[in-house]
This record gives sequence, C-alpha cells and structure tokens, in this order.
Amino acid sequence: MARKKKKKHEDEHVDESWLVPYADILTLLLALFIVLYASSSIDAAKFQMLSKSFNEVFTGGTGVLDYSSVTPPKNESDGIDEVEKEKEEKKENKKEKEKAADQEELKNVQSQVEKFIKNKKLEHQLETKMTKEGLLITIKDSIFFDSGKATIRQEDIPLAKEISNLLVINPPRNIIISGHTDNMPIRNSEFQSNWHLSVMRAVNFMGLLIENPKLDAKVFSAKGYGEYKPVASNKTAEGRSKNRRVEVLILPRGAAETNEK
Repeated sequence: MARKKKKKHEDEHVDESWLVPYADILTLLLALFIVLYASSSIDAAKFQMLSKSFNEVFTGGTGVLDYSSVTPPKNESDGIDEVEKEKEEKKENKKEKEKAADQEELKNVQSQVEKFIKNKKLEHQLETKMTKEGLLITIKDSIFFDSGKATIRQEDIPLAKEISNLLVINPPRNIIISGHTDNMPIRNSEFQSNWHLSVMRAVNFMGLLIENPKLDAKVFSAKGYGEYKPVASNKTAEGRSKNRRVEVLILPRGAAETNEK
C-alpha cells in the first residue's frame, strides 16, 4: 500500500493591520495631552515646546507654528480693570440720575412758591432763585419785622405759617434760615450789633416755621450774617432795603446727607 503523505500544517498568517490605527490613536492622545498641559499655564517656553512637538509628530520637522503670530493671552488684571471701570460708570450714571431727579423736585418746590407769591401779590417782598447751593427764597425784612426789631409782627404770623406749608417736602431736606442787615449801626439797647439782630431774626422766623407739625425741626438750622453778605450797595436807601432780608435755603439731597454726617 502506498503511504499517504502527511499534510504539512500551513503556517497561520497573523493579521497585524490593527497596529496602524492603534499607532495613530496613540499619536493623537499624545498631541492632546501636550495641548492640555500647555494650555493650563501657557508661556513662551511651553509654547515653543508645544510647537516643536506638533511639528515632530505631524510633519517631522520644525517651522510650522510661529509663536510670534499667536495673540498672547489677555492679562487677568485687564479684565479686573474693565469690571471696575464698568462699576464706576454705573455708579456715575446713578449719581447723574439722582441729581437730575433732585433738581426736578427743587424746581417743583420753586414753582409752588412762585405760584404762592403771585396769588398773594408778594412780588416785591418775596423772590426765588435756583443757585448752586440749592433753592433760595428771599424775604424782605419789612414783611415781618419792624425796624431794629427781631420779633415777627403778630398780624404777619399767618403769612409765615403759610410759607411753612411750602417747605413740607417728603422726605425732608435740610433747610438753612439766615438773617441779613444793612450796614447802618443799630441804635437800641436790645441788640449789641447788626450781627445779633440778624441772628435773632433768623432764629425767631425759624421757630415760627417749625411750629408746623409737618416739618421736622432736625433738618432746620439758623445763621446770622449781619451786614457782611450784602446783595446790593449800602450807599442807597434802595440797596439797604434789599440787604435787610431773611433767606430760606433749601439744600440738595447730597448736601443734606453730608450735613447729617
């Protein structure tokens, strides 16, 4: 019998094609870790290292990435400065709006006083003026006081009380009452000087105003300037008449807050 020839086992072929995509994955992972490492705290040295790594992995050489062409990271302090600047702008805008609202309220008070003056036909005795210090109401002394006296005439008290109603503002504003005289020396035993006279006129007029229960006495103050703040020349009778006056100054809100401090 013929011998059967033994079949030789053919060598099994091992497929190694999977190694190629596996190597690509490793390369990409390496690139990813390099990017993550560099982006955590980038500086010139790290960026150059990142650039070199990319070029070696993908091109086998250098020169693909140029550090000088990349925009440097923004300084953190710049962002803080921008936030602070924005806060300051908002603060200033708020102040401007409050100031505008404050002026509008003062104008409304002035309008009410002007209407009162017109209705009472007091154009020659009372006047208003908007100043840098606030709303100024000027009252000639002859409307309330006799010459050389600081007591308000009994018959004029109702008029003073009507004026007090014009000063009712919510919330209250600081109000300064000031007395003024001409430069003619005072000749009576009641007052030593025009200064004393001006102070007492301011105090007495203020005292009458704050009898109004709607007014807060804490926001009122009185001053006397004597002959030292004239609004006209003391050389004429007309000028001296203008200088003998009581002034009511209604302050802006900001000034009121400052005085309270």
